[in-house]
Amino acid sequence: MDNSGGVRLGIDLGGTKIEIIALDARGNECLRRRVPTPQGNYHETLQAIAGLVVQAEASLGQAGSIGIGTPGALSKVTGKLKNSNSVALNGQSVVQDLEALLQRKIRISNDANCFALSEAIDGAAAGAEVVFGVILGTGVGGGIVVHGKALNGPNSIAGEWGHNPLPWPRPDELPGPACYCGKQGCIETFLSGPGLVKLHHQATGSALASAEIVSHAEQGDTACEHSMSLYENRLARALAHVINILDPDVIVLGGGMSNIDRLYENVPRLWGQWVFSDRVDTRLVQNRYGDSSGVRGAAWL
Repeated sequence: MDNSGGVRLGIDLGGTKIEIIALDARGNECLRRRVPTPQGNYHETLQAIAGLVVQAEASLGQAGSIGIGTPGALSKVTGKLKNSNSVALNGQSVVQDLEALLQRKIRISNDANCFALSEAIDGAAAGAEVVFGVILGTGVGGGIVVHGKALNGPNSIAGEWGHNPLPWPRPDELPGPACYCGKQGCIETFLSGPGLVKLHHQATGSALASAEIVSHAEQGDTACEHSMSLYENRLARALAHVINILDPDVIVLGGGMSNIDRLYENVPRLWGQWVFSDRVDTRLVQNRYGDSSGVRGAAWL
């Protein structure tokens, strides 16, 4: 097959779905397909990825470069995947096994890195020199892009913001909820979607989904408004920490919680009290590509 067209194949290896996208040299989408992720079966997962690539290239009539976004990171010690919440992938030689199956080199990066890369190249932060991409979903992650390049770091954990402690904690926030990583009080436990649900339930005894808390707050429910205000305060503190260290031009929010419109006005109004500067010019923006950011970023790898 002819590869002169320079098509880029991006694969988003998620816990429930595997999605492939093809982009041309200008970033236009040529193809998109998805299949369910085989649960708990590593070899079936590899076969599902390979099947998507073969079918996509057959449809396109050409081979393409391949980038993959996945939860977790490659260990610099073993070359195997670590820190993935899709636990069947942990300890596996994902890159080597896929390269053997597909008979070519691939690039792989953390899904939050892919999200940040997508938004930095042609998304909501296009043209910015330093971008911090935030995933606020069932978990909390981050990715850093500088001059159009995603940073990995010597430990492959650049941007792993969700597993730092919530900064400037109040007494009632200590020691914090238990996190799957083995620590307590991680940012993820406070700012994920389940974190907001747990916050509201502890305060009221009411079991509402995160979207319901947001809508009830908009309708004047004082308890839901209190939960949202506390969530925004925590997000402002957590992002102020990032600004103090990285000083990004733009922070882009992704994940389900990024669809809460009020965050983009309220959080920047709050974070100045913790940022070590007389003013804050960092912009907080919603992603452009939504759920497609991760898979587009994988293609741009």
